[in-house]
Amino acid sequence: MKQVRPKKNLGQHFLTDLGVAKAIADTVDACPDIPVLEVGPGMGVMTQFLVEKPRPLKVVEIDRESVEYLNEHFPRLRENIIGADFLRMDLEEVFGGQKFVLTGNYPYDISSQIFFKMLDNRQLIPSCTGMIQHEVALRMAAQPGNKAYGILSVLMQAWYDVEYLFTVEPHVFNPPPKVQSAVIRLTRNNVQQLGCDERLFKRLVKTVFNQRRKMLRVSIKPFFNDRQPGADFFAGPMMTMRPEQLTISQFVELTNLVEQAMAAL
Repeated sequence: MKQVRPKKNLGQHFLTDLGVAKAIADTVDACPDIPVLEVGPGMGVMTQFLVEKPRPLKVVEIDRESVEYLNEHFPRLRENIIGADFLRMDLEEVFGGQKFVLTGNYPYDISSQIFFKMLDNRQLIPSCTGMIQHEVALRMAAQPGNKAYGILSVLMQAWYDVEYLFTVEPHVFNPPPKVQSAVIRLTRNNVQQLGCDERLFKRLVKTVFNQRRKMLRVSIKPFFNDRQPGADFFAGPMMTMRPEQLTISQFVELTNLVEQAMAAL
């Protein structure tokens, strides 16, 4: 079968450097002994290294042409090639409820959606590795006080330790993307509960970072609609801070303060 043509509508940029592909595949070794799910294998440049590891491997690919190519070139993997949209999959069914490592050369236009799905299934995914857009990797790994620190930083780091492993230049892809890429590894931390209403936490983080230049005393006012808490609430020590200054524990504290204030109105 001929080579698969990269499709712009699927955000496909096929990795061509075997050294880089092996380096990414080897990132899963930090979490050994459990199965691996590769997202978007394309023509299997990473798959060829993952399939040699002594652990179960499944791959999920939305592109029919790539699925045909994989079936032809990886016959030993044929029963474990899933032709589907990862974002619509029930991850509990992939390995029968067993935990697994998530990896891949993720399509840049949906990488954030992939990671948010991972967060929703964090009980199944103790480790996630792979390649994403350089800018997104920086945001995920950013610390408070850094201009890249934002929604993705807080929501990911609340549940995972984030490692920026290495940078990948555009020339090792076909077609070359217009941006640099980066390989990251996320390792599930020991947090089981945040200690606050987790839905409100997520909503709060998104709300204040959407007005990141404003002090918190301004950006949290929409939570109270027409009825606002008293002046004492807005005089609290965090209220003159901006969201990029807050640690995750401070976001948890702020979530609890907002929830208490809402309940008191």
